[in-house]
Amino acid sequence: MMISRFVAALAAGVLGAAAPALAQNELSNFTATGRGGVATTFASDYQAIGINPANLGRVGGATVAFTIGEVGAGAASQSLTRQQLRRFITNPNEQLTAAEKQTLATAFNSDNALNFNADATTLALAVQLPVIGGVAISNRVRTAGHVGLNKNAADILFLGRDAPIYTTTAAGNVPLVTEALAGTEMQFSVLNEFNLAWGTRLLDLPLFQLSAGAGYRYVQGVGIVDVRVQPGNLQAYTSMSPVFDIDYGTVASNPSFNLRTGNGLSPVGKGHGFDVGVAAEVGKALRLGLAVTDIGHMTWNGNLLTANDQKLKRLKSNGVESYNFVKEAAEIFASGSDSLFQYQPSQDRRADLPTKLRAGAGVRLSEYFEVGLDVTMPLNQVAGNLPSTFVGAGIDYKPAKWLRLSSGLTGGAGYGFSVPLGVTLVTSFYEAGLSTRDVAGLLTSENPYLSVAGGFLRFKLGGKSQ
Repeated sequence: MMISRFVAALAAGVLGAAAPALAQNELSNFTATGRGGVATTFASDYQAIGINPANLGRVGGATVAFTIGEVGAGAASQSLTRQQLRRFITNPNEQLTAAEKQTLATAFNSDNALNFNADATTLALAVQLPVIGGVAISNRVRTAGHVGLNKNAADILFLGRDAPIYTTTAAGNVPLVTEALAGTEMQFSVLNEFNLAWGTRLLDLPLFQLSAGAGYRYVQGVGIVDVRVQPGNLQAYTSMSPVFDIDYGTVASNPSFNLRTGNGLSPVGKGHGFDVGVAAEVGKALRLGLAVTDIGHMTWNGNLLTANDQKLKRLKSNGVESYNFVKEAAEIFASGSDSLFQYQPSQDRRADLPTKLRAGAGVRLSEYFEVGLDVTMPLNQVAGNLPSTFVGAGIDYKPAKWLRLSSGLTGGAGYGFSVPLGVTLVTSFYEAGLSTRDVAGLLTSENPYLSVAGGFLRFKLGGKSQ
């Protein structure tokens, strides 16, 4: 019950308060965030879940590791200024002026106008067992989104019924959605995961060790909006939990509509996911890792609506009226009373999980210094996945036994060049830290990349602190 309430609060907060975050992964892993997400060879114990379960097969780490709270959030844009992005985060209730609406309509005409997510690990535990290897469990909430709009879509979103495409289109010659909005993507998802992962050592030679691992997750679907428009091809569906308080109007009475109601969390989808990975240690310093994560699919069957190609519908409203962008944009592109599409009720829809290929190499020179390279490639284009390949280089350095500094250089995944930074206090049994995916994004106005992650109750017992 406590977890359900937490998920409901997070989901409502993300959409209702529009606190955007970065569409990457591992933001709830504060140590990885300090390296910009470089984690394939670094991640250990329960933090290896969703990254590379084979790392649980390493020896020499903590015998027991657990947490009851690691969270992260961030936001990135390749077209908004730092000031604009911060106002979406800090001033969601502020109304937009006519001039601001015009400016934002221009700024959102971008393939990567906004990428966001918020991750929270509510609890996690990892143990090392003789013969068996490492076993880890966790509950994690993942919220992710991606916004890329062509000019017409950006105009409609912020100018509403006064968008130029409406005023310049001759009566009776209304274009199809796939003609007018080609290149537009609006994706948003909230997933509540229960994870189990295992890793074990297969080979243990003097200069070569090989580990393998696998992970399973049961996934509850809290909400999804997935709209992708290409010439001649519209893919659009939405399935939202009652926690989002969507007004479905007359659609709710349609016998084909599987209406879910309630005041708290009522999942509208479920699914099963799997991770597989291998990890090798060559000599005394080199680490290699390869993993495929989020293999599987979801079945969405509550409050499900889908749309096919159709004549472009004219909005009745003036479009987005405030900096509460995520909520208002979702209502326009999803299933609100003034939706851009004519949605039809459906019984169920199968959708792949955001599958990724991860590859990494790291050099661990000592317990005080480690560097690594990571490549993460999206294997599909579903809501919640990276929009493009992520590449990064990360470093961990301990100038003192009680302090670890993290940084690196990262790029791709729909974002510009970034310089992460993390600070972690370390003892033999406790870690606490704060980190950001891009310290430069906090200070500059070009291609802003704002993120923060924190872990305050991460405990490690036995073995060596890392």
